[in-house]
Amino acid sequence: MDWSTSTIWWVAAGVLVVAEMNAGNFYLLMLALGCAAGALAAHAGLPPSLQVVVAALLGSGATALWHFKRMRSPRSAPPESNRDVNLDVGERIRIRSWDEARSSRVEYRGSLWTVQYRGPGLPNPGEHVIVAVQGNRLIVSPSSS
Repeated sequence: MDWSTSTIWWVAAGVLVVAEMNAGNFYLLMLALGCAAGALAAHAGLPPSLQVVVAALLGSGATALWHFKRMRSPRSAPPESNRDVNLDVGERIRIRSWDEARSSRVEYRGSLWTVQYRGPGLPNPGEHVIVAVQGNRLIVSPSSS
């Protein structure tokens, strides 16, 4: 079987797309885009050396653009304190008393939780806001209102 140069480029692009689906690395799609550009260059009749240049320029250029776009966008909060991941973050709970280790036990959503204080000064009884969930511990700070 004799494959044309454009077929080889299209197969390479397909392999990169499949690899991206398995790995979840979006940069592989940018490289697949470069391979598709190499295939289009082959269809246009460019010599193999120019096909490689076109594929390399578009693939690396798209990868660089995506990298710079990601660097400029804000980072999300860690999963333990991200409200999009954990809906308990931001909820209010009432603490009756604290021990000397700045922790307490409280009933929340039908079960007992260990609560750890994260805030300025000494913890006081009253209303607090959940700022993170670490395993089976609620991390709280004083409520602003």
